[in-house]
Amino acid sequence: MIVTTTPGVEGKKIVEYKGIVFGEVISGVNFLKDISAGLANFFGGRAGSYEGELIEAREAALKEMEERAAKLGANAVVGVDVDYEVLGQGGSMLMVTASGTAVIIE
Repeated sequence: MIVTTTPGVEGKKIVEYKGIVFGEVISGVNFLKDISAGLANFFGGRAGSYEGELIEAREAALKEMEERAAKLGANAVVGVDVDYEVLGQGGSMLMVTASGTAVIIE
């Protein structure tokens, strides 16, 4: 499946629009990751534990979106957008949403 942020696929013609598809992931950040990120913030550097959580959540949201597009019979998703939100008391939850238009291309 082709997944792109552009409104089309270069050299390909969109022959059918199947609809908008989404992939959503809500991930909790645990106590140990908070400590690790706090130390990185204090001493400087990157918060690898948070980065890893963010990467996993984004990949899961994109995969879920692709699966939903495939169920509609699409072979591509165009116009993809990925959004991030912090939720929960004290910002302890991370929500990643991927959305795009499921299409059939030639």
